[in-house]
Amino acid sequence: MEPSDAILARFLALHPKLIDLSLGRLQRLLGAMGEPHRRLPPVIHVAGTNGKGSTIAFMRAVLEAAGLSVHVYTSPHLVRFHERIRLGAPGGGRLVAENALVEAFRRCEEANAGAPITVFEITTAAAFLLFAENPAHVLLLEVGLGGRFDATNVIDRPLAAVVTPIGMDHSEYLGDSVAKIAAEKAGIFKRGAPSVIALQDYPDALAVLEREAARAGGPVRVGGQDFHVHEENGRLVFQDEDGLVDLPLPRLPGRHQLVNAGTAIAALRAAGFGRLAPKAFEEGIAGADWPARLQRLSRGRLAGLLPADSELWLDGGHNPDGGKVLAAAMADFEERRPRPLVMVVGMLGTKDSAGFLGPFAGLAQEVFTVPMPSQTAARSSREVAAIAMAAGLPATACDSIEAALGAITARDWEQPPRVLICGSLYLAGEVLAANGTPPA
Repeated sequence: MEPSDAILARFLALHPKLIDLSLGRLQRLLGAMGEPHRRLPPVIHVAGTNGKGSTIAFMRAVLEAAGLSVHVYTSPHLVRFHERIRLGAPGGGRLVAENALVEAFRRCEEANAGAPITVFEITTAAAFLLFAENPAHVLLLEVGLGGRFDATNVIDRPLAAVVTPIGMDHSEYLGDSVAKIAAEKAGIFKRGAPSVIALQDYPDALAVLEREAARAGGPVRVGGQDFHVHEENGRLVFQDEDGLVDLPLPRLPGRHQLVNAGTAIAALRAAGFGRLAPKAFEEGIAGADWPARLQRLSRGRLAGLLPADSELWLDGGHNPDGGKVLAAAMADFEERRPRPLVMVVGMLGTKDSAGFLGPFAGLAQEVFTVPMPSQTAARSSREVAAIAMAAGLPATACDSIEAALGAITARDWEQPPRVLICGSLYLAGEVLAANGTPPA
């Protein structure tokens, strides 16, 4: 059997642009395949700049705790493409098997007949084919980029359309302001379908989202207005017009995960799942997991390179707002258990590295920068080090992740350090692969 990686390599040659936001090419292919997107389980559609994956992880955990079968589509993957497609099953879903993925790819390639189409578009068609042919109660569908012209936006009427916090990212495709980016994300709001808007950091973005949600004409729930979430006495408290829910805190660390958990609860209620057993919400919120989002690496090859009793954390954050919430989480860690914070950072040239690193000034003792050999668009470690120093962070350029961890271990620490690897989801994937702990 031909491996899926070989077919993916052929897909790369079908369209000269890796990203070319449009619906026409995918609609043509789906039509040739009998329109599998019209035979999907009920969909909850999720867009946003930050928090999409975590919000979906909370929803999946709650729904599965209630005994429901849940399909999930997310991107990008960290180590293997298969992570993008989770097929729901009684007792919990599983990542798509290689033979099923290869067959879906083969059918899409045959139906496409060599016509121009992006990799994301044709692989989204393959995901829709798999979701349509495997029964489930619900599909949690994450937007790839933007919303209005994203390949996932061929869905006509979702159970609910959700937009997580908006920030500056992918401005070369979505616009040079949070208002323009919000307008693209709001393209997933559909006529008559419920809209859920997470608590937003930017009034301009919120105004656009509220306007577009109202224009769609369905019920609208807005974080900070129609639903609220906060921590109280070591518990998560959620409240909306349907009542108050007292739940365990998420296992996912960071204050920003309260916002994501609250958005997930609001979305489930808007989509008609509010009457699930309270135990399902308790187990789901407490147990949800999402790799490379403040993930503690307590075992594995890379973890073993650090001094004894060190902490090793991994996060895929890469934009200025991601830097703010990540720095806030590190400050919370420092308050609870003081340790020297050391960062290992690699970043793409398309990202605002200064904006991401700035919030760590005065918090991190040193930054060790690393290259990402698998990414041609990556900044060099020396370039990232220069940006870090300009942001007020002592920085040292290293040739690899292993070299950075070795340099940290060679230092004389009064107490074992807290090491944070961050700056790119691609770097996070390389770390999980090298550590021997890929997502399952």
